[in-house]
Amino acid sequence: MTAPAPGNVHPIARAPDAPIAAPSLDPIMALVADGMDAVNVVILDKMQSRIPLIPELAGHLIAGGGKRLRPMLTLACADLVGYRGSSHYILAAAVEFIHTATLLHDDVVDGSGLRRGRKTANIIWGNSASVLVGDFLFSRSFELMVEAQSLKVLKILANASAVIAEGEVNQLTAQRNIDTSEAQYLDIIGAKTAALFAAACRISAVVADRDNAHEQALDTYGHNLGIAFQLIDDAIDYESDGATMGKDAGDDFRDGKVTLPVILAYARGSDEDRAFWKAAITGHRISDDDLAHATGLLRSTGAIADTLARARLYGQKAIDALAMFDDGAAKAALSEAVAFATARAY
Repeated sequence: MTAPAPGNVHPIARAPDAPIAAPSLDPIMALVADGMDAVNVVILDKMQSRIPLIPELAGHLIAGGGKRLRPMLTLACADLVGYRGSSHYILAAAVEFIHTATLLHDDVVDGSGLRRGRKTANIIWGNSASVLVGDFLFSRSFELMVEAQSLKVLKILANASAVIAEGEVNQLTAQRNIDTSEAQYLDIIGAKTAALFAAACRISAVVADRDNAHEQALDTYGHNLGIAFQLIDDAIDYESDGATMGKDAGDDFRDGKVTLPVILAYARGSDEDRAFWKAAITGHRISDDDLAHATGLLRSTGAIADTLARARLYGQKAIDALAMFDDGAAKAALSEAVAFATARAY
């Protein structure tokens, strides 16, 4: 029997009698292990400063247990397109600095208390220090982009940085607005999350001098992976706990963030349910009991299940985008990374 083409089958979808193995990041981590050592050297070097607070605060988040998925994607995509240079190491570090800077700023804006199960930098050092160190890391990322000596790469990552900021502002304007549309929500997460995933992948094709079709394929892969990743995050904000998520459970609910699960539940709810959502999103119903009630409504309306299903659809789009590339360890690892991202809610 001929095996189905890897690009046409979602790695989570298996025959009913097939053994179930939990998707893992192990393949991509093994693939890029040596490269990540080189990236970490760049990160440690570029986060240094004559001002001791900068490496102390930056190091708190950078060393805080994150999987560094975005720089791993840069390295894995470089392997996929056959790149044999070293520019992808400094660019992967630049991607991680952009991501870390946005996290520092996000935690200030959201007033978050936990990140990856640890106190956030703004709780320990204050908002001002967190914002300024975030600015420092953004600056370092642009230094690294320049070192790569590619105006096209600089344009892609600079644009991604601007789009991320636009997405965060868009989210801020939508906060506590129960009438936020699904289209606006998708625009928000496409900017604040998916843009960096897409750029992190695309730049590998650029430094490898691959054609626009290969660039676009990696951009599409990263974008759809980023959307799927954020959809899962938004679902497990209601379905998981702080220990599992590494952040305070129900943060989105208490912050009045209108995510896809809420949009779906509000649209499907009774008049009484819709009145509850209006009160909750505007900050008038945010107790633990209210969170439990909200979670119950999300389940009874199928909002959580449908959000997870939507994430899997975007995950499939990401995998399909890899179809033009040769089969091998890199393609398999990138496909399983999608499976891992979309299975985090289970």
